[in-house]
Amino acid sequence: MTTSPAKAVDRQLPSEEARELLGLTRDLVQRELRPRAAGDEAEGRFPREVFRTLGEAGLLSLPYAEKHGGGDQPYEVYLQVLEELAAGWLAVGLGVSVHTLSCHALATFGTDEQRDRWLPGMLSGEQLGAYCLSEPQSGSDAAALRTRADLDGDEYVVGGTKAWITHGGHADFYSALVRTGEEGARGISCLLVPGDRPGLSAAPPERKMGMRSSPTAQLHFDGVRVSRDRLVGAEGQGFQIALAALDSGRLGIAACAVGVAQAALDLAVDHARTRRQFGRPIAEFQGLSFMLADMATRIEAGRALYLAAARRRDAGLAFSKEAAMAKLFCTDTAMQVTTDAVQVLGGYGYTQDFPAERYLREAKVLQIVEGTNQIQRLVIGRHLTKD
Repeated sequence: MTTSPAKAVDRQLPSEEARELLGLTRDLVQRELRPRAAGDEAEGRFPREVFRTLGEAGLLSLPYAEKHGGGDQPYEVYLQVLEELAAGWLAVGLGVSVHTLSCHALATFGTDEQRDRWLPGMLSGEQLGAYCLSEPQSGSDAAALRTRADLDGDEYVVGGTKAWITHGGHADFYSALVRTGEEGARGISCLLVPGDRPGLSAAPPERKMGMRSSPTAQLHFDGVRVSRDRLVGAEGQGFQIALAALDSGRLGIAACAVGVAQAALDLAVDHARTRRQFGRPIAEFQGLSFMLADMATRIEAGRALYLAAARRRDAGLAFSKEAAMAKLFCTDTAMQVTTDAVQVLGGYGYTQDFPAERYLREAKVLQIVEGTNQIQRLVIGRHLTKD
């Protein structure tokens, strides 16, 4: 199985600590991710132990406070780490993004007591999280969710089904959006649900086109009892919590998309430089070199877009529109670049002996998760036209 060569991206980082962190990430990618990505993807193996390794290296907690075991890194740095992980193995990069998303509710909306009690374990690497918003009948229309939680003394009793849950059945905790009140957005609340609760079960993983090492499954709540002190924020605040998390999560998907696109470009460039036809490398043919130039330009533009949004977030500025733009552009870029990479490799690109076909299959899902790209256009349009 041929793997794409790893090339260092020329990055402008804000500190020496950030440079060391990116160096550590690249080393882990080369040692722990790239050698096994293709084999595990082919077999559909979930690399749970890799997340423990990343946790021990401090890479599962980067954007959160040091006092709770976090890395205290700006999003600008965290996202570039995520990009490097996704370039090595998207299942891992996206898994880190989902874990970070699942910690967001508690870290941002939890009380000091809740954060002190649960966040260190969530950030240590020993626990892996999942984010539960979508349901079989409510995807883009998240405010229509039906999973219900009713108070019974000091416990919520939860019933319903969540769908498309990354790490479903494997996670140690779930940030679950549930209905505690009226229909619509105002009746939604957020619960931090331990993964070992009686009545909580996962369906068999979905059989997916790509990302086979990342388990995606329905999650069934059958009378699951959750203590009242695991309510994050106030009752009825869940939809606000969900939207805030998704803004940050979309930046994670944008960074992952750039990582996959970069890996595909590196593979295509390496092939174009070594593959010879008509007595010279195919990279010297103008038609192909122009294709590579367009691929590289789209990637640089996408990277600049997600970093600009991240810097707004780090500065405490509104970034919802910019996050939607980054997610939209970067994932469309990944789809285009991976398609072009297959074309550059020709027949080889269509075989499983090279990772180009895997990059193409993986890129597609990034246009769907964390809000489809059609939803991103709606978000952007509303920001442009609101009073």
